[in-house]
Amino acid sequence: MIAIAVGMALVAAAFHGTWNILVKVSGDPITTFRRATVMAAIVATLALVPAWWLFGRPSIQPTGILYCLVSGVLETAYLWLLSAAYRRGELSAVYPIARGSAPLLSVTVGLVVLGERLATPQLIGVGLLLVGIMAVAVSQASGRATFPALLTGVAIAAYTSVDRVGVRLATPWFYAWLLFMLMAIGLLLSVWAASALGAYRPPSTAPPPTWRQSAVIGFFFWAGYFLVLWALSLAPLAVVAPVRELAIVAVAVWGVWRLREGGRAALKLSGAAATLAGVALLAI
Repeated sequence: MIAIAVGMALVAAAFHGTWNILVKVSGDPITTFRRATVMAAIVATLALVPAWWLFGRPSIQPTGILYCLVSGVLETAYLWLLSAAYRRGELSAVYPIARGSAPLLSVTVGLVVLGERLATPQLIGVGLLLVGIMAVAVSQASGRATFPALLTGVAIAAYTSVDRVGVRLATPWFYAWLLFMLMAIGLLLSVWAASALGAYRPPSTAPPPTWRQSAVIGFFFWAGYFLVLWALSLAPLAVVAPVRELAIVAVAVWGVWRLREGGRAALKLSGAAATLAGVALLAI
């Protein structure tokens, strides 16, 4: 079972890194997310039918619906923050900061609020996370993307904490379907509201992604999340988390190599590697 979970986490990492790359190069990230979340909801609905037939009628407690609603709001905020970071900064800088700051925040909350204690390897992991995030942040030319990328990490930590509780109050695949439906609706409504208030205008120079491209992003979006939930049901977080976050280094390398984000490349890549090592040590 451990080997299967590791395989799922690897595929999930590939999916997560791929859709982030596609969103970054798509033009306007919010326009891309608006279409991709709709496609992800459609994919999740198509998967719902055979799952219902194979596993029977799903269940969800009223409290689980509340958790899912909160998570949907947090996920919508996450998409807006990630979009802002990608508009301002490079993929090879934004992705490691966003993914690395989430576990760092979770640990901080555990230490300060819950009074938890860390073992020596975990303390080293915290130090590596701090060094890695700082190295990637310094590597940027202007640093304009650092703040929204850090806030993206806050959103990741928040919705992950909510989902860890909420998914236990429902059939996991049904919880995932409901969450993607809420994300699609939430992003459509928030884009409409932001446009009506004059807070958001899509750039006229960036053509929107085709529905085919949006379908690919939406599928990777849904499949990556689903595989992580499945892997966590087969193996402990200490196994799944480091494997999943291999995407931190892979995406940073892709940004430097393929997207020509070569400024301070060594600092970016070493920072991404330190971030990955920190995540791995925290999961011990």
